[in-house]
Amino acid sequence: MTGPDPTGQNRPGKRPVRSFVIRGGRLTSAQEKALDQLWPQFGIDSEKNRGRLSFTELFGREAPVIVEIGFGNGDATWQTAVAYPEQDFIGIEVHRPGVGRLLMALEEKEIPNVRIACEDAVEFMAECIPPASLAGIRIYFPDPWPKKRHHKRRIIQPPFVKQLASCMKPGAILHLATDWAPYAEHMTEVLSSSDQFRNRAKEGVYCPRPDWRPQTHFETRGQRLGHDVFDLLYERRA
Repeated sequence: MTGPDPTGQNRPGKRPVRSFVIRGGRLTSAQEKALDQLWPQFGIDSEKNRGRLSFTELFGREAPVIVEIGFGNGDATWQTAVAYPEQDFIGIEVHRPGVGRLLMALEEKEIPNVRIACEDAVEFMAECIPPASLAGIRIYFPDPWPKKRHHKRRIIQPPFVKQLASCMKPGAILHLATDWAPYAEHMTEVLSSSDQFRNRAKEGVYCPRPDWRPQTHFETRGQRLGHDVFDLLYERRA
């Protein structure tokens, strides 16, 4: 596969602290074939689009664009794209088996409104997404990094939230979900300290799961373990 560089190792000036670790999950022959054959159709070449990614050119139309960061196996991504054909979606994921699986689903189900980036979301958002261009950003069940010494690896941090805000249109929704209560509290603390977002919760801090978020694999697993699920919806202020 010559398209994505999921580790960012070929790029100078990579971040010293990352919110992910590349897992060595098995890449099936079908997923590898999808990566080789379907990446030119659905993949985003960030090197060619650095600083000038055009959504109109990418999707061939004008439509609201939503970014999903860390889509895992991609099931929620393609299901949402099918349910909301009037919107376009960019999924970001570093793990190649998940990317391969989503590519297979996009071809099998003939889904036209999804494109994929296989790299560090922090770098991609900063270098490829135009300012004030997104209708929404979704981050579902990111690694909670539960040990205190690893909290600096959590993707939801004030600098990243500021970067996300710069990519979002006024009124755009930042939707976070986690089944790890301490991380939900951390997310709330970070978002509450930002003057660029306001909480959409009508009561308390958390919102009911909105219709646009399908039940995810991680959510189901967490519920089996007795975990509560927390949805946070924050609106980009004008």
